[in-house]
Amino acid sequence: MPANRTFEVKALSRVEGEGALYVKLDGDRVERVELNIYEPPRFFEGFLRGRAVREVPDITARICGICPVAYQMSSCHALEKALGVEVGPEIRKLRRLLYCGEWIESHALHVYLLHAPDFLGYESGISMAADHREAVERGLRMKKIGNDLLEVLGGRAIHPINVTVGGFYRAPEAEDLRRLLPALEWGLQASWETLKLVAGFDFPDLEIDYDCVAVRHPSEYPLNEGRIASSRGAEIDMEDYERHFQERHVAHSTSLHSVRLPAAQPYLVGPLARLNLCREQLLPEARRAADAAKIDWPSRNNFHSIAARAVELVQAFAEAQAIVGDYRARLATSQVPWTPRAGEGCHATEAPRGLLYHRYRVGDDGLIAEAKIVPPTSQNQGRIEADLAAYVPRVVRLDDAEATRRCEQLIRNYDPCISCATHFLRANFDRSATAR
Repeated sequence: MPANRTFEVKALSRVEGEGALYVKLDGDRVERVELNIYEPPRFFEGFLRGRAVREVPDITARICGICPVAYQMSSCHALEKALGVEVGPEIRKLRRLLYCGEWIESHALHVYLLHAPDFLGYESGISMAADHREAVERGLRMKKIGNDLLEVLGGRAIHPINVTVGGFYRAPEAEDLRRLLPALEWGLQASWETLKLVAGFDFPDLEIDYDCVAVRHPSEYPLNEGRIASSRGAEIDMEDYERHFQERHVAHSTSLHSVRLPAAQPYLVGPLARLNLCREQLLPEARRAADAAKIDWPSRNNFHSIAARAVELVQAFAEAQAIVGDYRARLATSQVPWTPRAGEGCHATEAPRGLLYHRYRVGDDGLIAEAKIVPPTSQNQGRIEADLAAYVPRVVRLDDAEATRRCEQLIRNYDPCISCATHFLRANFDRSATAR
């Protein structure tokens, strides 16, 4: 083995977006870990300025093809606060249903095609299908059910066009939704099969004292509404988000890194953080699923995030089935009327990958004067680097190929959407002679 070793992976597979990982080692000691995001900035916040309020949900949906609903929901809620708009319970329920559809399609995709291959020893979901065809087909069918929900409620499965400030342009017909009930019933059972599969994985041992952050609601599992809670005891109004969290530039990335103030420390958002903080708000069936996973919640091992996603699949299918079952007739009014005015509003919802914060200022002309968007992956990037710094000493004695595979698996715990964060994976392991 040479005195100096450089390991390079030009593109990390099974994540959304492109970037690089740089690890410098002095023997077994980690000197530096950098998650290099090198995609160019996309300037969504900039070109939202000067746009009409009604354009914002459609524009922000284009930030991500996997979780467009999250961007639409955060933008709608923030703008409704700025405009003094309050939606009724029927619209609120349909919004949760739409969000359930997104969680289903995103979680199913990640569990079966992106992350399960790591635990089962395959390089991709395609190669895994050769030996686990039934499981992969199950995942694809579950994803399609989520897409079907988005299509019925949002007008199409990718970048929905039926979402607007104040509600929906058009309410779904009852028969169109109820036609999905058999698929949702099948999906709920498939979610239990998913949990059974992932709960049996061999999870690497990596215990970390995470500062978990998520939206928390007193009676509902978090999607659209609540306050921002932390496992360190804080619970804040969404309007105070920027007093407690701050985005910072780092030299090695075109993505901002978020830290928790005042200590400027990384924190964890996403399925594991949500389940750790909000397990009591799960529907009864999903709570039974969490118990059946045989994991000691709250978990301090983010390799358990795949099991948290499986529990959330049970939650999303169960809630979607209940909402569709209660939807008897098309809403007479699917959109609350509003008048453009000056104002400012901010809001956070729970994207599949974690908390997504939006803030908007509307000018006197009724156009967007300022926009701020903080996606989950930029909030998790500092936490990913810290996880790698803790994990690399445990795999440094492995050969480069296996050490790399283990690091990639850790990164995929987060299901990072790098383009959202602007924005993966070339990895360099800079090993000194003492690392031999």
